[in-house]
Amino acid sequence: MATDTKKKKTAEYNDQSIQSLKGADRVRKRPGVIFGSDGLDGCAHSFFEILSNSIDEARAGYGDEISVTVTKDHVITVEDHGRGIPLDWNEKEGRFNWELIFCELYAGGKYDNAKGGAYQYSLGLNGLGACATQYSSEFMNVEVYSRGGHYRIGFKKGEVDGELFKEESTRRKTGTIITWKPDLDVFTEIHIPESYFTDVMRRQAVVNGGLTLKLRYQGQDGAWSEHSYLYKEGILDYVRETAEINENNEVNEDEKKVGTLTVPEFWQGEKRGRDREDKSEYDVRIEVAFCFSAKTQMLEYYHNSSWLEHGGSPEKAVRSSFLRAIDGYLKNNGKYNKNEQKISFQDVEDCLILVTNCFSNVASFSDQTKKEVTNKFIAEAMVEFFDEKLEIYFTENPGDADRIAAQVLINKRSRESAESARVNIKKKLAGNLDVTNRIEKFANCRSKDKEKRELYIVEGDSALASCKLGRDAEFQAIMPVRGKTLNCLKCSYDRIFKSEIIVDLLRIIGCGVEIGKGHKDLAQFNYDNLKWNKIIICTDADEDGYQIRTLILTMFYRLLPTLIQKGRVYIAESPLYEIQCKDEIYFAYDEKEKAQILQKLGDKKVIVQRSKGLGENEPDMMRKTTMSPETRRLIRIMPEDEFATREMFEILLGDDLEGRKKYISENGHLYIDLADAY
Repeated sequence: MATDTKKKKTAEYNDQSIQSLKGADRVRKRPGVIFGSDGLDGCAHSFFEILSNSIDEARAGYGDEISVTVTKDHVITVEDHGRGIPLDWNEKEGRFNWELIFCELYAGGKYDNAKGGAYQYSLGLNGLGACATQYSSEFMNVEVYSRGGHYRIGFKKGEVDGELFKEESTRRKTGTIITWKPDLDVFTEIHIPESYFTDVMRRQAVVNGGLTLKLRYQGQDGAWSEHSYLYKEGILDYVRETAEINENNEVNEDEKKVGTLTVPEFWQGEKRGRDREDKSEYDVRIEVAFCFSAKTQMLEYYHNSSWLEHGGSPEKAVRSSFLRAIDGYLKNNGKYNKNEQKISFQDVEDCLILVTNCFSNVASFSDQTKKEVTNKFIAEAMVEFFDEKLEIYFTENPGDADRIAAQVLINKRSRESAESARVNIKKKLAGNLDVTNRIEKFANCRSKDKEKRELYIVEGDSALASCKLGRDAEFQAIMPVRGKTLNCLKCSYDRIFKSEIIVDLLRIIGCGVEIGKGHKDLAQFNYDNLKWNKIIICTDADEDGYQIRTLILTMFYRLLPTLIQKGRVYIAESPLYEIQCKDEIYFAYDEKEKAQILQKLGDKKVIVQRSKGLGENEPDMMRKTTMSPETRRLIRIMPEDEFATREMFEILLGDDLEGRKKYISENGHLYIDLADAY
């Protein structure tokens, strides 16, 4: 049968096909143009637009508290104590200000900032935010107390709802209260999570020292939670908090050995210049707080209160100046070894806690979402500022300079060692998985579908036979682990990658290995190359089996943490007891389940015995208890508390002998019954 490959013609395209969006449709039909997307990110940014206006008022010196309330019905209220948005008649424009601000794009009071306007440094610049948010709302109500008056105006679906209400007011406090609900007809999702509000408001408290931001958030269960953020000294307090510096702001010698290397510094200054010769001059105010640490790293950049998620000019300046200053110190003081390569910014970044908070009355953001500032002069001004300050700092603080230099060199040499390990392991991990005879005793499966394939890591060669016979060879592969693997938490990478068992496992898993500080340096790791939907650790239900299981999990924790984070690693539960009653066999996986089964069987004659090891089980038994997706029990390994997981691995398998002794003395009694069972 012949196939018609002709394309279907579209409607006629002519002079009458061109149309212009008007009024609210300019936002409602294309919200992504203003907010960056029509999804949840765009909806969240519409809230930030309203919050930004309140923050600009506070920074201008009007009001020191902003309150945000979010209901479970997705209604948002932002209240400030600023001067109050002007809503009344504007003689110059011949229109009401409420119409200009909330119904007209590119209308606002921040266009003359460089000429001494109402706002010197503002987050709002384009006169878009309030109007665009109103246009994209199911409804919006605006209430203002200002200049002895009380004003109200409402909107629905982007159109005004009623006339401006105004009356005299005796209320002493001025301010603006805006309540609205994002419209599901505009955004595909309007349920902004609590975490977004807490993150944004904490960041704004950080870069607006002395400003209190309060949040009341109602969850979907109706329960309310409250948060309050205040950093009296702004970014300096934030750096102290991140570095865990004590309140008296001192760093003792013990802290220098294990954590913070320097006391937090706060620098500020102003520069004036222009982006191009034919452009007007403008002011840039620079604030930076930083310290160096051996255990914590953080870099954040802000401009006019906007968090620069993508960096831009401030990031370029920090990278250039800090790298140049530290490299120069290392060279001038003979810190480099002979023929040693110079440091990279990554080596500096790995021990630097730094926050910049800059302001300018002219700012070129990459788009309305303000995640990157691109002004040429801002970068030049910050480079000049940092170069001057760092030269003085390294001269006047030789002790700090030596500690910084030593840590940066440690970072550099660790990075180079990791890179060398990557090169070596690349060769070991290379190979075609389909050539099964390359890996001894590995039993592959037939399916090539990664969404179906399962890898069983089993204990010992004896378990291999019963597992091979009990599996579904279409999608289940078997790899035996002979004896106990290395403790990957304590071994060096060189020793780990000399282990034939570990290297074979990594080759079979197929996605490479993650090594390096903080698992940021990847050694041939590519998650897309993972060859298995599930990786299942299958060991006996005894002390040896538990230890082997823990050591294998430790290998994943250190070398392939992403697989744990993605939920790809499982444990196959092995039954502890077999309970036979006539021709039926019941399996109990713990003492409680054994008791429940015995209670259910009542007075019937039963035989209870400890379950055999994997290698002693018949294939049918293995299939039923461990291999069959219909009857097996799997425990999915999920690091719900990454810090607690890391801490427990360090206690039980790391070098903290005193911590291990203390843990056993305090918790050992909890496991006496389990030990007695063996």
